[in-house]
Amino acid sequence: MKKIAIHDPTLRDGNHAVAHQLSAKQIDLYTKAAEKAGVPVVEVGHGNGLGASSLQVGEALESDVTLLETARKNLKNSKLSIHCIPGFATIKRDLERAISIGVDVVRVASHCTEADITQRHIAFCREKGKDTYGVLMMSHMASVKLLVEEAQKMELYGAEGIIIMDSSGNYLPADVTERINALVNGLGVPVGFHGHNNLGMAVANSIAAVEAGAKILDATARGFGAGAGNTQLEVLIAVMERMGYETGINLYKMLDAADLAEKELMPKVPTISSESVVSGLSGVFSGFAKHVSRISKEYNVDPRDVYFELGKRKVVAGQEDLIIEVVMELVKNKED
Repeated sequence: MKKIAIHDPTLRDGNHAVAHQLSAKQIDLYTKAAEKAGVPVVEVGHGNGLGASSLQVGEALESDVTLLETARKNLKNSKLSIHCIPGFATIKRDLERAISIGVDVVRVASHCTEADITQRHIAFCREKGKDTYGVLMMSHMASVKLLVEEAQKMELYGAEGIIIMDSSGNYLPADVTERINALVNGLGVPVGFHGHNNLGMAVANSIAAVEAGAKILDATARGFGAGAGNTQLEVLIAVMERMGYETGINLYKMLDAADLAEKELMPKVPTISSESVVSGLSGVFSGFAKHVSRISKEYNVDPRDVYFELGKRKVVAGQEDLIIEVVMELVKNKED
């Protein structure tokens, strides 16, 4: 059977959905279940990754150290992974500490046009012998040509694979096919895809990625993640098996893990709300959802207008402060 490598960011992307309030107990419960299911790679941390807990993007309930140490003691065969955005994560303070705890996989991420900032972090992780991947976020915001050029930089820096993220759930299968094809042809390392479900396309887009040559797929239990959620892991495994791909994950035990995740991790299972659809159409990062909803309600502004205005400004993660600016402009225009 053909093999697909599955990375599970339930305990990282899912943290977005609960304002980064996942507890050590919840990490403990899910990592035990993921280990039993044979999930190859389990990603853990603040929604925005290592070192990101802050007033700007949200303070986490637990420290990075607590999250990683809790996961590490349960993951024996599954690899422990972190999401690392230079600027949030420093090499001296954050990466060295995470590696000392026993992290196996580091996924160094940047906005899709800013791969340059990942060079030192990628090189450091390779020097330490860690599985090191490059991640291009908000990938719909770059042309296919530019996306390939940015991915080639990451490969040159030492990345052993490149994952593109559909961070806003904006893609349709044809978009994914075009980009993955170009990356597979332009790189000498495996290519991966991380989907969000704002337009209901996450599983279909993951299938398109595999058919175009992707070797790595991200997915989360019950789709637990920012906005409308991610590609649903237990569904993806079933689909991959039906298509003749081997994931190495036990379907029954993964279904059990997903049931546990629904009960123990999430206040509600991700759904495609009206706001999620608009977020996907406008190409706005799914992690903005809670902030847009709260601020729009506070100022009596239609959140759909906020999303489309943010989309025009091409905002990215870390620019949450622009939400209030957009809302105040909409209030002023309404008064005028």
